[in-house]
Amino acid sequence: MMDYRTIKRAYAILSPVYDFLFDKVFHPGRVAAINLLEIQPGDRVLEVGVGTGLNLPLYPKNCSVTGIDLSEEMLRKATQRVQEYGITNVTLEVMDASKLTFPDDSFDRVIATYVISAVPDPVKTLLEMRRVCKPSGHLVILNHFKSDNPVIGAFEEMLAPVCTQIGFKTDLKLKPLLERVALAPEQLHRVNLMNGWRLVRCINPH
Repeated sequence: MMDYRTIKRAYAILSPVYDFLFDKVFHPGRVAAINLLEIQPGDRVLEVGVGTGLNLPLYPKNCSVTGIDLSEEMLRKATQRVQEYGITNVTLEVMDASKLTFPDDSFDRVIATYVISAVPDPVKTLLEMRRVCKPSGHLVILNHFKSDNPVIGAFEEMLAPVCTQIGFKTDLKLKPLLERVALAPEQLHRVNLMNGWRLVRCINPH
């Protein structure tokens, strides 16, 4: 089980090289995830785990985006990116994804890319994402989940202890996770290198 100290330490270490590791290889998934939000003019969008802000230039200018992250180091880089690109529709805040401070039904769209396996409590995080998303709003998750293939799954279990130390879970399963938060995939796609990551859209039922 990862704790917040582990997460913050991992991202403090990763922040200088995060863009190098996560931009080029995972860029196609990011583009597909933003497109799957189907943002409408005037929509309020919440990005959970905004990191260094790699997604921020991808959002349309006719919406308002709030990005939250636990890591101050990551958010400093995101702020620099906002300034460099001249982005004017983004607000950034330090916040725990499992304890969002926003009122219920605050956002039309909520997204988390490469985040759910890097939070201490994925269930609480998804429940919070549901809570702040308006009824019938889009919830989009992009992440690596444990393979259904028994051989690959066993390999991921072997890697789990090491990955936990650097802030990632490799043994997280998609279907049980969604069931625990009463969400159903309305769309499900495989993206990125070797189609190894899953892109999920759920319509908030409450």
